Amino acid sequence: MMRRRKKDTHLPRCVHLKHGKYYYVKGGKWTPLAKDLPAALEAYARLLQPKGKMDGLIDRVIADAEDRVKPNTLKQYRQVATTIKTAFCEFSPAQVKPEHIFQFLDYHRKTPNMANRMRTVLRMTFTHAVKAGMCQNNPVDAIPRFKEKRRDRYITDAEYLAIWKAGSPALRAIMDVAYATGQRIGDVLAIKIRDISKDGIAFTQEKTGKKLRVNSEMVQAAAKSARAVHPRNVIPTYLLGQRNGKIRSYRGVRDLFDRAVLKAGVEDAHLHDIRAKAITDAKRQRLDPKALAGHTTEAQTVAYIRDRETEEVTGPILDSK
Repeated sequence: MMRRRKKDTHLPRCVHLKHGKYYYVKGGKWTPLAKDLPAALEAYARLLQPKGKMDGLIDRVIADAEDRVKPNTLKQYRQVATTIKTAFCEFSPAQVKPEHIFQFLDYHRKTPNMANRMRTVLRMTFTHAVKAGMCQNNPVDAIPRFKEKRRDRYITDAEYLAIWKAGSPALRAIMDVAYATGQRIGDVLAIKIRDISKDGIAFTQEKTGKKLRVNSEMVQAAAKSARAVHPRNVIPTYLLGQRNGKIRSYRGVRDLFDRAVLKAGVEDAHLHDIRAKAITDAKRQRLDPKALAGHTTEAQTVAYIRDRETEEVTGPILDSK
């Protein structure tokens, strides 16, 4: 008969902490796992066949979210779900405590955006578990979100041109259309030839569902240059698509951009910084950055503004007696 554990009751069966390291103990044999709990749980999962119910529960929650979230968000949920299932596959929902959630998320705190996505998926999972009677409380509620640091990088005109010159013709076209329209890279890559007219480029933003049309002399010139990248004997579906007619992947474009950044000698430049530059420049040029971004609130737009200029204001005057 197995003795009841008197300490470290939060650990899975047969997992013990000794001298600052976790071990899997079976038949008198101590198998080392790792020094930190999340890594130890992953190693533990690899040793045994999954016996908990978390895997199936997470899969069901992700499947239920398909009709409620945007495709890009769903893709992110699926990515983090893989890591979560590896760490918690030996647990049943009732076994997971707030300290487990904290230790798991704290292990990923160096990437707060990713850690917060993991928290979201875990919270959705345990909300469902509570409703289904699989556990009494949601252990994620006690764990706050990580503070996501706002990016404040502004790419100057000189840096933009240096990256542009170092890039391939395809990347140059993508950069120009992205800057001229101020839209997200995913929406830019999805532009079809039929979306372009003398009135500009029509968008339905994937993230928000917002419909807008962006037009300017630069937009028309960028679209014309992008078309010229395609072979003459090919009628493309996508303005910025591949030679085989398929849409370009975000990862492929990011790699093109990163190589151009390295070649240009520009430091700390990300593909998403092009949208921030476009929105910031629109504000500086007395245009409407909120409308260009397709935002519904000023707060959403402020997150993209990289304006470090000192604003000149006039102070009050005290009437003399």
